[in-house]
Amino acid sequence: MTDQASRRPDRTHGAVVRVGLVDDQALVRTGFRLLLEAEPGIEVVGEAADGGGAIDLVEATAVDVLLMDVRMPGMDGIAATGELSVRHPDTRILVLTTFDLDEYAFAAIRAGASGFLLKDVRPIELVSAIRTVHAGEAALSPRVTRRMLELFAADLPAGDGPAPQARSALEDLTSREREILLGIAEGLNNTELAERFFLSESTVKTHVGRVLQKLGARDRVQLVILAYEFGLLDQPGRRPPR
Repeated sequence: MTDQASRRPDRTHGAVVRVGLVDDQALVRTGFRLLLEAEPGIEVVGEAADGGGAIDLVEATAVDVLLMDVRMPGMDGIAATGELSVRHPDTRILVLTTFDLDEYAFAAIRAGASGFLLKDVRPIELVSAIRTVHAGEAALSPRVTRRMLELFAADLPAGDGPAPQARSALEDLTSREREILLGIAEGLNNTELAERFFLSESTVKTHVGRVLQKLGARDRVQLVILAYEFGLLDQPGRRPPR
């Protein structure tokens, strides 16, 4: 069996971003392919028509970023995102949706996607989002994530919640790190966090980095989701934590 890590390009040396396209409509995939192949530093390495095909693609080919439709026959984008986020966490996923603040898009974010895009996204925004998630950031602001939680979380299955090791890691946060986590969950950016806690932005970045590391989170968006799962956010319809 081929070692997955050995096939993955080094993100730190300006490597080409290898993109996979997942949509049940061939015309949509063709449109994205033509757009992305015109961009320097981006290579479309494969396509799939459903979630199962997306998993096969990532298993067979080094993929940095997947553009994943959420509504597809067979295995949908939500299920595929959940499986890939566990089996291939280095592959970042951007979900594609037709409607803004879509409950399906939110379910995919909760499953492990790093952001969502409307299918009629402008080319410059699409390319920017791909480069952003490839760099390890989220293409979705914590503030939008919080809004999606308010709209949809109470209507979605609760799931298993954070793993026991994540809960243990939460207890290991310092009081300042916990304050930073709660601020991020409110949707505050680094400048706003610095103003609230009377810190420099460089100090805030250090605290954010430590919170990400301790909780094993991919990005700030996952921190918002974790804060919800930990029961730290006061959500309508939210069952109190045990």
